[in-house]
Amino acid sequence: MAKVICVTNQKGGVGKTTTAVNLSYYLAKNKLRVLLVDLDPQGNATSGLGFEKEKLKATMTDVMLGEVTIEDVILKTKFKNFELAPATPQLANAEVELTKMSKKFVQLRDEVKKVVGKYDYIIIDSPPSLSLLTVNGMIASDYLLLPVQTEFYALEGVAQLLESMKLVRKVNPKLKLLGVVATMYDKRTSLSIQVLAEIKKYFKDKTFNTAIPRNVRIAEAPSHGVPVGDYDRFSKGAKAYKELAKEVQERTK
Repeated sequence: MAKVICVTNQKGGVGKTTTAVNLSYYLAKNKLRVLLVDLDPQGNATSGLGFEKEKLKATMTDVMLGEVTIEDVILKTKFKNFELAPATPQLANAEVELTKMSKKFVQLRDEVKKVVGKYDYIIIDSPPSLSLLTVNGMIASDYLLLPVQTEFYALEGVAQLLESMKLVRKVNPKLKLLGVVATMYDKRTSLSIQVLAEIKKYFKDKTFNTAIPRNVRIAEAPSHGVPVGDYDRFSKGAKAYKELAKEVQERTK
């Protein structure tokens, strides 16, 4: 049975999608069957894996509206063991329709249940907000993985997210915080060092040992439609995500 991990942070620009894509890639490289569910209306995970959104016939929009099953939208990526349930900006419109549905909180959970036996990991890339889509992602998951950038205001909003997690546990009591990963870390700056210390003080042993560095290769890879490990596997960013995948495997044994 797949371990289902929701990658989430209500703040944008913290490396959430980058983490979802690259973690999925390295878990697949470790010979594990992985499904990445793009639940973000920006669809950056979809385009970052080389898919042209305008050419997609069925996406997570249709799944969330109950018009097709998740199995109908899953695509093979160019990487072994790595599949994608894609999204387009239409997903934002679906969220409005979702509010009228009786299964508005559990639509994703019910769909994920249909494929949980086919994968080792299902990674959900949720929107950068505490939206109905994010709540669906949390209710469908076993774990939350929280990327937090090592910059000013890093922990702002995190307390609210953890409060939401407590509420979600009423519907999904098995939900746990898998861990917090520091992103955009620059060990040359005192700010990054201070913020990482704050993250460790706040989350203690829930903080991953691996911090994702600021790295130009991480930023360049999506424009080539590949994860950083395929774009430049010797880069600092690729090595960090490879280590993070190992830590995730250890914590979910």
